[in-house]
Amino acid sequence: MDVDLPEVVAEVQAAFERYEKALMTNDVAVLDSTFREDRRTIRYGGAEILYGHEEIAAFRAARSPVGLARTISKTVISTYGRDFAVASTLFHRVTLPGKVGRQMQTWLRFDEGWRVVAAHVSVIDEAAVWTKP
Repeated sequence: MDVDLPEVVAEVQAAFERYEKALMTNDVAVLDSTFREDRRTIRYGGAEILYGHEEIAAFRAARSPVGLARTISKTVISTYGRDFAVASTLFHRVTLPGKVGRQMQTWLRFDEGWRVVAAHVSVIDEAAVWTKP
């Protein structure tokens, strides 16, 4: 299996950046189109558990656009073959001092392009990130 083919990493990076821009601007249409329209698509958020594209889209439609700004760091895009990828990143929000967010997305390539089929978002104390057991 080919791991991290440069052209595939670039495709997923572009899809990830498109999603990130949509998140910052609350572009709900792009956010909705990023996630696979399927009942098996899952998003575990900071305060929500969403099963299926319909629940994810309903969450996006109802979410306040206030306080969405963030910076990201330590983003890693890993691809396996030409049709599977994982995007992992840390994020910081001024509205969450002393906290660090973690986001992981599982991406698959379909006929319509790259789509997220599973995502997890969580926030922890920033001090815990750099503490070794």
